[in-house]
Amino acid sequence: MRAVVQRVRDCSVTVADEVVARIEKGLLVYLGVTHEDSGKDAAYIADKVPNLRIFPDDSDRMNLSAADLGYSVIVVSQFTLYGDVRKGRRPSWDAAARPEHAEKLYLETIDALNARGIPTFGGRFQAKMQVAYVNEGPVTILVDSQKQF
Repeated sequence: MRAVVQRVRDCSVTVADEVVARIEKGLLVYLGVTHEDSGKDAAYIADKVPNLRIFPDDSDRMNLSAADLGYSVIVVSQFTLYGDVRKGRRPSWDAAARPEHAEKLYLETIDALNARGIPTFGGRFQAKMQVAYVNEGPVTILVDSQKQF
């Protein structure tokens, strides 16, 4: 799994003019799933992401996590994170998981975050979404479950 994690405020996800998720402060996670991913990958992402120390402490050093601060998370499914642009100009999506597999792990990741006490909301799987946010910092971190070691 690949997760692009952004430190955000005023983040919302809208589908067909309906706001389906909104947080004031926390993390926006774009989540991509590939064929080999399993529940282990979802658990890794759910453990790693809310504990990333990317929020400032009183000395303005990145020492605090979303979990430390009680912040929320929005997870948006993003198959394009597995786009391969090495050949030509049109991305190949061959590495992206089939929708049935990707949706299962996407929902499992959201459930795992909520189970850890992190208020977590999702976009709508396979929908056209408008994601609006302010990236604070800006801070953007890439987490890849296949690159744990």
